[in-house]
Amino acid sequence: MSRRVRQRVEDKGKNKADSPTYPVIGDEDLVPKVQEYVDWTSLPYDTVLHLFTRLNYRDRASLASTCRTWRSLGASSCLWGSLDLRAHKFDHSMAASLSTRCANLQKLRFRGVDSADALIQIKARNLLEISGDYCRKITDATLCMIAARHEALESLQLGPDFCEKITSDAIRVIAFCCPKLKKLRVSGMRDVSSEAIESLAKYCPQLTDLGFLDCLNINEEALGKVVSIRYLSVAGTSNIKWKVALDNWDKLPKLTGLDVSRTTIDHTAVSRLLKSSQSLKVLCALNCPFLEEDKSFSSNRFKGKVLLAMFTDTFDELASLFADYSTKPKDIFAYWRDLIRKDKSIDEIMLWVEWIISHTLLRIAESNSQGLNDFWLKKGATLLLSLMQSSQEDVQERAATGLATFIVVDDENASIDCGRAEAVMRDGGIRLLLEHAKSWREGLQSEAAKAIANLSVNAKVAKAVAEEGGINVLAGLAKSMNRLVAEEAAGGLWNLSVGEDHKNAIAQAGGVKALVNLIFRWPNGCDGVLERAAGALANLAADDKCSTEVARAGGVHALVMLARNCKYEGAQEQAARALANLAAHGDSNNNNAVVGQEAGALEALVQLTQSLHEGVKQEAAGALWNLSFDDKNRESIAGFGGVEALVALAKSCSNASTGLQERAAGALWGLSVSEANSIAIGHEGGIPPLIALARSEAEDVHETAAGALWNLAFNPGNALRIVEEGGVIALVHLCSSSSSKMARFMAALALAYMFDGRMDEYAMIGTPSESTSKSGSLNGARMMALKTIEAFITTFVEPQIFAAAASSSAPTMLALAQVSEKARIQEAGHLRCSGSEIGRFVTMLRNHSSTLKACAAFALLQFTIPGGRHAMHHASLMQAKVLRSAAASANMPREAKIFAKIVLRNLEHHEAESSKGKKVSYNRI
Repeated sequence: MSRRVRQRVEDKGKNKADSPTYPVIGDEDLVPKVQEYVDWTSLPYDTVLHLFTRLNYRDRASLASTCRTWRSLGASSCLWGSLDLRAHKFDHSMAASLSTRCANLQKLRFRGVDSADALIQIKARNLLEISGDYCRKITDATLCMIAARHEALESLQLGPDFCEKITSDAIRVIAFCCPKLKKLRVSGMRDVSSEAIESLAKYCPQLTDLGFLDCLNINEEALGKVVSIRYLSVAGTSNIKWKVALDNWDKLPKLTGLDVSRTTIDHTAVSRLLKSSQSLKVLCALNCPFLEEDKSFSSNRFKGKVLLAMFTDTFDELASLFADYSTKPKDIFAYWRDLIRKDKSIDEIMLWVEWIISHTLLRIAESNSQGLNDFWLKKGATLLLSLMQSSQEDVQERAATGLATFIVVDDENASIDCGRAEAVMRDGGIRLLLEHAKSWREGLQSEAAKAIANLSVNAKVAKAVAEEGGINVLAGLAKSMNRLVAEEAAGGLWNLSVGEDHKNAIAQAGGVKALVNLIFRWPNGCDGVLERAAGALANLAADDKCSTEVARAGGVHALVMLARNCKYEGAQEQAARALANLAAHGDSNNNNAVVGQEAGALEALVQLTQSLHEGVKQEAAGALWNLSFDDKNRESIAGFGGVEALVALAKSCSNASTGLQERAAGALWGLSVSEANSIAIGHEGGIPPLIALARSEAEDVHETAAGALWNLAFNPGNALRIVEEGGVIALVHLCSSSSSKMARFMAALALAYMFDGRMDEYAMIGTPSESTSKSGSLNGARMMALKTIEAFITTFVEPQIFAAAASSSAPTMLALAQVSEKARIQEAGHLRCSGSEIGRFVTMLRNHSSTLKACAAFALLQFTIPGGRHAMHHASLMQAKVLRSAAASANMPREAKIFAKIVLRNLEHHEAESSKGKKVSYNRI
């Protein structure tokens, strides 16, 4: 007992400590003032030790570093009775540093082959329990060395993943080296020989709990010789010879519990075991297809025996173990846990039942077998939630993992079963999971956070998680120094941030800063953390306010660092998507420019368009598309080879997803705003792939390709290339048949550029015969194009309304408004034209072609309609004088005159608005 603890004990005689006195009402003035500063190092030792026990290992180390006294306390043997190394990089150097503290270590959990190799160096001779997962690569040599160094071992568990490299030789060494062994559970061995099992029977007389799970072959006869076993599990084991097994296992004198779940056992074998084994009390046979085929089989005739199967009520069956059980069967586990006076034998059974059911339910969930939906809805979900309240740590974690797994029906597309998710919610699962997520045990934190993350894919569950305070919990866990905990918390925030409902709540809870810090904390080798953190930031960046918060928290630098340096494609994809979303708020913040100014950002995105991963290419192209709306970014992208990269991408994506095709075309559209880039795209061979994309059946793809071709057609050289590559037919088809008004509109504008006369001089270059041939083909293409444009404009003309507006030289405002409303293409208000483009349409009003005059007036109408994003900007580039002249011209077609008058009215409106001093934003989309 430490000195400080003794001071708190009353001694006899003169050294007796005075009892503390407490102020009474009215003595307030006599009470000493509480000091604002508290000296934590003066706390009693037992209090400090209690604090240490509630902390994880990392926090213990931090606390121990504060002073010499606490460093000494931090090394106390009582704090090192158990060790969970699963979340840590446990290698030989770490083992050496821990070895001095582990003299009294009794329980250890590890993960992976590297940790297993390092266990040998930890020098914990008194170790009683070892539990390992991710043991697929562990070899006989490593396992034998562990056994040889820990002769006092009483429990060894390896799984649930398959231990494929462990053979019967290692089991024989374990038996010989660990004579005090009481529990052995190993998953996924290929063969368990008779020699190995007989060694256990010979050298381990205290062995009572034996499990060979998911093995290919076991020796059934030899298992009958391990007379000490009370609990045997062969769940998931193949090729069991049931006749041999029955002849030997029913004679085991102490066998109390037998787990044959997920095997080929049938009703005949089950009946014989329950009848002939005198000691057997519990037989677990969950998910046994041959047993379940017999619909007439009933367990009621086996009195005093418990059969746990898919067709029996687990809670009712287990309730029969308790003579005085009177509450509803659903609460049997809670009833047992709350018992004050417990029966040791029943406790032992129930603890084993918890373990084997949690293991089997997880395996069933992982297999995602068909036809089990009723089981999960009626019984499975409730069982998992009950098991989460177990006193056994591994059972709690496995139940949480089961909850995270059984709701997922499609890993590839992250689809969950809404009915199962809502069943968990209805049974109080959200509150329970959040409580576990706040546990001091990091393993449980991680698995609970994973379950919350998966459940939150469902909108109703996500709302419940938010209402129960789950966002604050996850934001807190995202700050964890434990990588596994932080990864699952980031995944939860990623799913919760999908909709608009929870984005601001995440930001307010400090989630944005926590996610950004994750990228800085684990920049290398932690792919899952990086992908989830970047994915959550990408979702948050889609919101205007949150995007500003992401930038303020250093998110731009973090995401660019990820895009530049990370080699994991999932993280690259999400980083590019996040940068794309950050750059999409040109009207409300300056993030577009900020991203472009970040060192290496544009160069990294250009390089990512050359990735072998389609998702990475798609998001990188999307980011470049958004960033190209900024003039400086546009030229910088081209300077980093963006034109060449994006043309190559467009050429290669003919068989790619529509998302990639749209973004490749969109990025070229954005770059082609610059005339220099437009010419470069034409020279680089970008026109043929854009024509091919314009032929796509997907509306988003051909609409975007039409926009790019419209920009490119502004240059006469490009216009001629479009004609020569067969683009006229593609644009004519688009203009006449697309269901997208925008696609038809931009196709019409591209055709108008191509045949307004500026291309003709380029067509004449060459020999006289070549020029004559080109002229002939151009005339045919021109006629087809003009006819298509005329038909397109006609679709926006309502004859009666138009006739009313045209019947008077000064049509009423109402008549013009009706024509304008009919002609309006809502999405065209997002387009922004340069002065050169507006000037070209104004000039086109004087073209000799009446169709082109009408097209020009129609385009100017779209660009100046009040309410359009850039209408004021377009109006500032026009002169009313020219439009009045065009509207009054005798040779102006009727449609062009009416459209021109509407444009004049629009200009007057904008002039009036401008005179009021109204501020107008000229930001691009």
